[in-house]
Amino acid sequence: MIERLGVVGCGLMGSGIAEVAARHGINVVVTEAEPDALKRGKARLETSLSRALKASKISESDLDAARSLISFETDIDAHFDRQLVVEAIVEDEAAKVAVFSALDRVVTSKSAILASNTSSIPIMKLGVATQRPEQVIGIHFFNPVPVLPLVELVTSLLTSEEVRDNAAEFASGALGKHVIHSKDRAGFIVNALLIPYILSAIRMMESGFATADDIDTGMVEGCAHPMGPLALCDLIGLDTTKAVAESLYHEFKEQLYAPPPLLLRMVEAGLLGRKSGRGFYEYKGR
Repeated sequence: MIERLGVVGCGLMGSGIAEVAARHGINVVVTEAEPDALKRGKARLETSLSRALKASKISESDLDAARSLISFETDIDAHFDRQLVVEAIVEDEAAKVAVFSALDRVVTSKSAILASNTSSIPIMKLGVATQRPEQVIGIHFFNPVPVLPLVELVTSLLTSEEVRDNAAEFASGALGKHVIHSKDRAGFIVNALLIPYILSAIRMMESGFATADDIDTGMVEGCAHPMGPLALCDLIGLDTTKAVAESLYHEFKEQLYAPPPLLLRMVEAGLLGRKSGRGFYEYKGR
């Protein structure tokens, strides 16, 4: 049973994972290398908890209990006693490899699970950065973590069955998430299907075939999707969409995974979607 969780990274995903775990009674240590990023992540988590309280999803006592279970640190060494550590940093292979190498050194229990929230990078590439690849697994949450019920569990060729079973019990039993199992290839299940769909919508807009509003309205009103592909890209983050697309293209070399020029230019311009206030839509003042 996982009682002590570590989360590396306090962005949208890291803060969401920490919140969900604390709301389920798990002690959480969150680390973020940059103090300013840690401060922003803590504020984001507080806002989310307050929103849950206002919506009557939690009580005042639940909120206080969750707060008391989360500590925030800037030193990755704070994860030394964790039973499970989830890496949730930027979708960059080199950065993630460096984190796993550090966790291998820091986490003292050899039975501890080292997990990645990566949405596209093969788990084997992270596992071999450690001396315990059998303890490394993908636990991919979806944004926003407190709302969306799904978790993709991704095992590499070296992940042990015990780690797979314990990770599944953590995600489903402890956190109440719905678990699906994926083989270890870039994109896993959801993003291998989702990213080409989003890229196709970007190409359609880029070519002048249709406006962003018409593309999104077509999929919402015509296919009963809760959100159109371009609005969804803004929610995910254009930089994250680009990173996942590049990971998929690197693995499969298929054109449908190649990020369109418009996506590349928008990322270069800092138009990253909701988190920057502008992507395919404007969000300032909304």
